Amino acid sequence: MNPADLGLPVDVPSTALFTDHYELTMLQAALANGTADRRSVFEVFTRRLPEGRRYGVVGGTGRVLDAVENFRFDGAVLEFLRERAVVDMRTLDWLASYRFSGDIWGYPEGEVYFPGSPVLRVEGSFAECVLLETVVLSILNHDSAIAAAASRMASAAGDRPLIEMGARRTHELAAVAASRAAYVGGFTSTSDLAAGFRYGIPTVGTSAHAFTLLHDTERDAFQAQVASLGGGTTLLVDTYDVAEAVRTAVEVAGTELGAVRIDSGDLLLVAHRVRAQLDDLGATATKIVVTSDLDEYAIASLAAAPVDAYGVGTQLVTGSGHPTCSMVYKLVARATSADPKAALVPVAKKSTGGKTSVGGRKWAARRVDAEGVAEAEVLGTGPVPAALADRQLLVQLVKAGEVVAREPLEAARDRHREARAALPLSATQLSRGEAVLPTEYA
Repeated sequence: MNPADLGLPVDVPSTALFTDHYELTMLQAALANGTADRRSVFEVFTRRLPEGRRYGVVGGTGRVLDAVENFRFDGAVLEFLRERAVVDMRTLDWLASYRFSGDIWGYPEGEVYFPGSPVLRVEGSFAECVLLETVVLSILNHDSAIAAAASRMASAAGDRPLIEMGARRTHELAAVAASRAAYVGGFTSTSDLAAGFRYGIPTVGTSAHAFTLLHDTERDAFQAQVASLGGGTTLLVDTYDVAEAVRTAVEVAGTELGAVRIDSGDLLLVAHRVRAQLDDLGATATKIVVTSDLDEYAIASLAAAPVDAYGVGTQLVTGSGHPTCSMVYKLVARATSADPKAALVPVAKKSTGGKTSVGGRKWAARRVDAEGVAEAEVLGTGPVPAALADRQLLVQLVKAGEVVAREPLEAARDRHREARAALPLSATQLSRGEAVLPTEYA
């Protein structure tokens, strides 16, 4: 069974209204003056990385492909637009048969990016491309922010697994997307069952403090959990007194107890004390899982602690202080007429305040040194230099309106691990710094 084929409640039947009002009014004006059919190229990029971040992570590409396929104006949507007088009847007639028929290229999901990187390139008529701006940015900005936070946390955690636990800290549908992005960035499992069902991400979970408080004694709670889930379960030991709870946990489950979870207090100190106590009780194989408002800095501070896994919630699903990547969707080239053979000319906004952009349909490649370590992100609009021909980053995702690059989520996860490993070592430093690679224009 492929859950993606089921049309789950976490999806929507149409993404057509995940757009801004002015996309449709631009369409109406372009249809009226004859520019709607001009061949156009839009690119998604960010002018800068969030403060202190040394690389970005492309997240949400697979969801973008789903959104483009589901961008349809059905009867109910068209009636809404008519009742509100958003656009005229000519435009409504055009929207009724809307199907994206152009091409989309982009950095594959899990790849890293830098300021200016054309993480997505959308090509087609102005009319069909401009409508996709908001939904594309909504997905890429959210998912890439979560994936970047997850990547930093995964770097800090090293070989220790990370559990995504943020569903209760964000919108219920955003939680599913966040879990997916976190998995791409290096998390190993999620507590969110919808994410497990929709994307096949491993799900985990045992009990909360409420289960302990339900029972007359902590021992009663532990006995009930072990009787139900077995001795390999994880027992939450900080409801009352941690040392007493650890002692009781081993008495109830035996020395083969799977793990204990600590959710409060000085995690560094408590983890050391719990590890020593478990070892003294003979539970040397029992693991320690820590939770409690962790971020990448807290995880890094626990590197020397006897911790076996981390559970992360709030800081992950909010991008660890950076909930968006500030990606934009800009027209960078357009034809001089509606003639399919008309030449493309570069276009770009010119303004003050750091909002300038570089026109032209771009290629992107990553130059590496003699040891294979990345040393620059190179962008250009002309011929690709021979030395970079096999280092190009953009791949075709949609061809003539058909998705051609769907892949398992595991592929994006593996790709990110490889891409991060190919960056200079300073990329994983948590101290504030500039992008680890410079962006050069050929």
